[in-house]
Amino acid sequence: MNNLFTYTLRIADDSLILGQRLSEWCGHGPIIEEDIALTNIALDLIGQATSLLEYAAQVEDKGRSADDLAFLRFENQYFNTQLVEQKNGDFAVTIVRQWIFDSFRLPFYEALQRSADKQLAAIAEKSLKETKYHWKHSSEWIIRMGDGTEESNKRVTDALNLLWKFSDELFYMDDVDQELIAQGIAIDLETLRPTFNERIQYVLQEATLSLPDSKWKLNGGRLGRHTEHFGHLLAEMQYMQRAYPNMEW
Repeated sequence: MNNLFTYTLRIADDSLILGQRLSEWCGHGPIIEEDIALTNIALDLIGQATSLLEYAAQVEDKGRSADDLAFLRFENQYFNTQLVEQKNGDFAVTIVRQWIFDSFRLPFYEALQRSADKQLAAIAEKSLKETKYHWKHSSEWIIRMGDGTEESNKRVTDALNLLWKFSDELFYMDDVDQELIAQGIAIDLETLRPTFNERIQYVLQEATLSLPDSKWKLNGGRLGRHTEHFGHLLAEMQYMQRAYPNMEW
């Protein structure tokens, strides 16, 4: 498989699947302002996925469109991290999932906008402003809930215990990355860890929270291995395209 295609697809799938998950809140948000905010973030992520999938289709050059890549792949052909496919849970789970992802995506896009691949650099530059807002939004909620009531603190703590074990996969790298790093295209994700950890610790301190003691880590999404939730998500996301072939996004 073309490494640039795989690399672009991994970034796209994170945005696509998290956007799909967040869109499930549309009409169900805890308050109308948050309902609108989550829906807008979902739309931003779907927009980023669209740009990346269009580029992936161009790189692959096998006649598949962005719609084909979004809706007509099998489960093991998606390369998103397992973090983004986790169920929404209650509001605290949704926000913690988003905050962990945003804390990674922000330094990632800051670095990717300097990629030797001009198309990826342009997509990163365009997406960076949105991602800064996403991180500010999710961070403010983490602080509000952590430093809020006993109940909100308990819920956000439970969410951290549930989701933190998926965070390490955001830094997964293999031969795909190494080849593209050598060409100046991909980002050495280990260089992002200090900034990621600094952002995480800053918000946790403000929120009077701490990370789980457990060192348990889960991964596999980057290689097409997903959790039990993913099949249900795909069934809903792909229904229209499979029931009515050739629909356009």
